[in-house]
Amino acid sequence: MRTTPPVRESTDRLLAAAGKLDAAEGAAETAAVTEPSLLPGWTRGHVLTHLARNADALVNVLQGRPMYASAEARDADIESGADRPLAVQLDDIRTSAARLDRAMAALTGDQWQRTVELRNGVTDLAASIPFRRQIEVELHHVDLGIGYTVDDLPGGFVDRELANMARRFSGHPDVPAVELRAEDGRSWHTGRQEEGAPLVIVGSPTALAGWLTGRTTGGGLSVSGESLPALPPL
Repeated sequence: MRTTPPVRESTDRLLAAAGKLDAAEGAAETAAVTEPSLLPGWTRGHVLTHLARNADALVNVLQGRPMYASAEARDADIESGADRPLAVQLDDIRTSAARLDRAMAALTGDQWQRTVELRNGVTDLAASIPFRRQIEVELHHVDLGIGYTVDDLPGGFVDRELANMARRFSGHPDVPAVELRAEDGRSWHTGRQEEGAPLVIVGSPTALAGWLTGRTTGGGLSVSGESLPALPPL
């Protein structure tokens, strides 16, 4: 599948960056994972463990099993793995990513077009899984708070995620009608279908994607006539 190399590249980039944490943060074996991440209530260890378990969950999806046994089991797995030493965490991500890579490589052309079920009853094509995984890896790399920011996200990824988030909020009752305008001339419509001119939000693709994904507060964006709307949680 042509979309799997970007997933590997994103994973390798995260592993290389996180692998430097022990040296940077002292001799204590768990220091690197017990520091807070940028996600409220989660340490870096929570983020890393989630990434490993998410890879296994996507294997489940591709092989026709429930993504997680339950929401409670998902949360318990993340909590129980969060305090493991960094080397153990990174090996877990590496080996779980390899399992997902093998599961994707095993799919035939027709199998990529079948409908699969994700969390909370969400369905999509199997072909969406590689990019869904890249979203997890890239955005949670930012969430680790180790110097990788939305400005470091690959341009091709930003473009796809911006369009993806516009689709995600399209028709959402809690999002006003919005026109997203990139400084390069591209535009996307999202939010409620309603009468009147949409709220126009202008900025770089990176600034737009960072705000839509909740990784920034909207710095670098300009808004027609009022402040940025609050977005529903992802």
